Formats: sequence, C-alpha cells, structure tokens
Amino acid sequence: MRGKVLLIDRNHDGLAAGLTALGYECIEGYDWNYQTTKEQLHEFVGLVIRSRFKIDATLIDAGKQLEWIARPGAGLENIDVHFAESKGIACLRSPEGNRNAVSEHALGMLLALFNHLFRADQQVRQGTWIRGGNRGYELDGKTIGIIGFGYMGEAFAKKLSGFDITILAHDKYKKNFLPSEAHFPFQNAGYSIHECTLERIQQEADVISLHLPETPETFHYIDDAFVDTCAKPFYLINTARGKNVDTGALLKALDSGKIIGACLDVLEQEQSSFENLFGAETLPNELAQLLKNDRVILSPHIAGWTHESNRKMAEIIVEKVKALNDPL
Repeated sequence: MRGKVLLIDRNHDGLAAGLTALGYECIEGYDWNYQTTKEQLHEFVGLVIRSRFKIDATLIDAGKQLEWIARPGAGLENIDVHFAESKGIACLRSPEGNRNAVSEHALGMLLALFNHLFRADQQVRQGTWIRGGNRGYELDGKTIGIIGFGYMGEAFAKKLSGFDITILAHDKYKKNFLPSEAHFPFQNAGYSIHECTLERIQQEADVISLHLPETPETFHYIDDAFVDTCAKPFYLINTARGKNVDTGALLKALDSGKIIGACLDVLEQEQSSFENLFGAETLPNELAQLLKNDRVILSPHIAGWTHESNRKMAEIIVEKVKALNDPL
C-alpha cells in the first residue's frame, strides 16, 4: 500500500476508485473540521480538498508524511502552495477537466444577456408579450477581450471561433502564447484572434471576459480606474473569482451605462468555500442592488461544475498522482 489519502470534500466516485487502484487507502473526512484535520494529518501521504477550508502552513506542517495535495478544480488559492512546495509537497490541480464547461457556460450567459432571454422568459410566463423591448444584439461583428489566457481563456476563445468576431487576448505573464491552428480547426473568414496589451482591450473591446486566479494582484481587478480607462461601454463576463470584480465599481458602471450588462458566475461576497452565499441574515447593500438588476445574469459558481467536468477533474487528478509515483 502506498499510504493513506484524506478526502476532505466529496468528489466524483472515480477519484477515490482511481486512487485506490493506484494502491492508496482513501479515508473520508467529509465531516472533519480544520482542528480534526490538523490532529490526524500526520497519518496521510495525500490530501484531496476542494475549498472547504484553507490548507495553510500550520496544517501543512502537521502533515509530516504528506507527499502531495490535490484540488479537483482550476485554482489553488486555498492552499499555501509556496510553503507546501518548499517542504517537497506537490500541489496538483485539474483545470483541464473543467475548461470546456467554463467556456460553454460563459458563452451561454453572454448569448442569454445579449438576447434578454431570462427577462423575456419571465415576462412571457407572467402573461406579458414584449417584443420591441426585448430586441437583442448579435455577437457577430463584436470585439471580445479575454484577460488571462490559460486553460479557461484559451477554451473560451476556441468556443468563440465559430462566430464572425475579433478576439483580443491578453495575459500579463505570457508572450507569444496564441494557440496553433490545430486548436481552431474550423477557422472562418470573419474570425480573428490577436495577442495584445491590456490597453488595447480597454480601447476596443465590446465584451471583456475575465479568466484570472484569485491573488493579491487580481483583487478588484475590475475597479473604477479600470472602467474609466475603457473607451466605450462594454459587457463584462466573470466566470473566474468573485473578488476579481469590485461590486461597488460594477454597480456604478451599470448605473452610468459604462458597463452595459454583466454575466457573473461568481460574486465578491461568496464564502471562501464557494458552497454558500446567503450566510448572513441581511444581505450587503451592494449585493442586494446587484440582485435586482435585470442587466445582470447570475449563477451560483457552477460554470465549471457540470456532470462531465466533475468526472474529468477526478480522472485528471488520478493521472497526475500516478505520474508523481511513476514518472517517465
């Protein structure tokens, strides 16, 4: 046996099955809190968590035998990766598993917003038939700015490649990053994609889509200053992390018309576990205002949480653990 693995959060059954097949003994700690985990972690060589609590330096120090920490998902912000890696502990994630789900969700939200689908649906159900007031806009001919061109940003660009649009892609930490022709097998005459500066996106984009991690650098990435720098009104998509967007700045921009509408799968007020939002008896005023705005489409942090991605993320973690044990 390779050793024990602690499963802090529930995941697809294939994760435990795959780890067991590799020779690990999987222990379910779904009801364990931080303190219990700290007291027991010395027994484990592996730890799997989504977002229930932070894996900080104190907890990592308690894992005297830890070889790896895995999170089925894209981000590792709830793990002190630097400290873990300084102790020789590998940190694994699986953005390859949910990038397609996130990109489909972002596109679906954008098309629904352009065509007022949610508002029109509710009106028809209430017996109201408004055609002119729900006239939509077409995506063709628009310029889409993608900020962050990792797994998610690239997948969204691929999904958009069937439209006659221009894509401007910006990633602060990459150069010459545009994918090969193989990533876009059905190029058409109206589709073009360009690596560019953030300033160009702020000057030209009709839609701006965020695909950023949560870091001190990306906190309130969309704020008053960002919006003010944009040359024309735009639509905002955020399927990344809620704290990337300053809610107050978003509300002001919606009121002024500088932001025409927003697609938000994530909210600044989410709890760090991503499992709950309405924990307080009274909603923060900014959130209450946002919920009333029919130019904002919301979903509960589920863009990357399809049935298929749940399975794929589990399989990818198993493959990465296998690669740790059996490197080529």
